[in-house]
Formats: sequence, C-alpha cells, structure tokens
Amino acid sequence: MNSIDSTPAKNSLLSSEIGSERTLYPYVTGTSVIGIKYKDGILMAADMGGSYGSTLRYKSVERLKSIGKHSLLGASGEISDFQEILRYLDELILYDNMWDDGNSLGPKEVHNYLTRVMYNRRNKFNPLWNSLVLGGVKNGQKYLGTVSMIGVHFEDNHVATGFGNHLARPILRDEWHENLSFEDAVKLLEKCMRVLLYRDRSAINKLQIAKITEEEVTISQPYSLKTFWGFSAFQNPTKGAEGSW
Repeated sequence: MNSIDSTPAKNSLLSSEIGSERTLYPYVTGTSVIGIKYKDGILMAADMGGSYGSTLRYKSVERLKSIGKHSLLGASGEISDFQEILRYLDELILYDNMWDDGNSLGPKEVHNYLTRVMYNRRNKFNPLWNSLVLGGVKNGQKYLGTVSMIGVHFEDNHVATGFGNHLARPILRDEWHENLSFEDAVKLLEKCMRVLLYRDRSAINKLQIAKITEEEVTISQPYSLKTFWGFSAFQNPTKGAEGSW
C-alpha cells in the first residue's frame, strides 16, 4: 500500500495559519512636500514621482489628498503606508459624520489625530514611513502643521518634508510673508520645487499644487516647470573640488 506524502498539505495549512506579513522597510517612496499659508488659505506642492529604491519607477503618484471638509494632506515617504493612513482618515471622517451634529473635524483635530497615530506605531516598532503635511481652514482660521514618522510635530507658517527642509525652507524664510496673494504664493512654491528638481535626484518635473480655502479644495492637474540646465556648475560639477577625478 503506497503512502501519500502529506508535507505539501501541512505546509499549506501552516502558511494559512501564519497569515500575511508586511515589510518594515520602505519600498516605493515619494520625495518632498511643501506647504505654505497665503492670504486666503493654504497651498501645498508635491511632485508625482514614486521611487523604487533609487529608480524613479512611477511618475503619476498623487500625494495630495483632501480630508473631510476643511483639511488637505500631503505625504512623502512610503506610498503604501500613505494609503493606509488615508484608510484611517476615511474611517475617522465617516465616524465623525455619523454623529450628524452639524460639526465637522477641522485641520487641528486631524493633525492631532495623525500625531497620535504616528507616535503609536513608532512605539510598536512598526512605524508608518511617512512625513506628513496637514493644512486647512475652518471658521476663518488657517492651520498648517507637519508630523514625522516618529510623531515629532509642529505647526508653522510654512513647512516642508524631506529635502525641502534643507533646500526650500531657507527660500521660504527669506521670501514668505502673510499677505502673499495666490499668484505670488504659487510662484514661490514653483521656485522651491524648481530648486528641488535641480538638487534632489528623486524629484521629477511633474507636479501638482493644491489649494484649500474656507469655500473649497482644489488640486491642480499635473504640469511641468520651465527649467534651465545651462549653469556652469551643472556643466562641470567637480571643478575646483579637491581630490576629484
């Protein structure tokens, strides 16, 4: 009598009991997000690149999303973790709407919620690999804040994630003021995004700008910036560098 090998069946049963496992490391990531206050509300800018390691594999990744009636969210970092955060926020907004009490969550409440989520996941040693920018307007009050993947958070008149913290915020400190018109604010954001395009290898020349005011949220169609690559430093980047090849 021939015996039947049950090893494949045991392995199949064991794998179903273990369930799915998720990585603790980022795979597909987006780069900087910049947010500023302007005269009538909040503006955010982000490009649409998705890097698979160091390879720019995806070029149509939207990283600016409206949250409820009063908030706008931008994210850099792991794209799938950003999708998980959006799922959390969908549940939060749905639960808030179910009360039907005439009130709705404002940007400050959503920002506080995100800080708790990021810090909680960090304490479980399973962080969401994102840096977030949350802005909005409610009852005439503009709000703009950021939170990192370990829960470090603050609010300011202008914020940035990733390389934007190093390359864009110095520009914003010099040129931002609270009475910026919409047109001037867009030009300032485009200037920052152009610098990031020149200096950040993960940035691409395809971006969106989102606007939120008391009345509405608008996210632009993707577009490209005019660029100039004829600078002498681009032609010979190692000129004058000691020990260069």
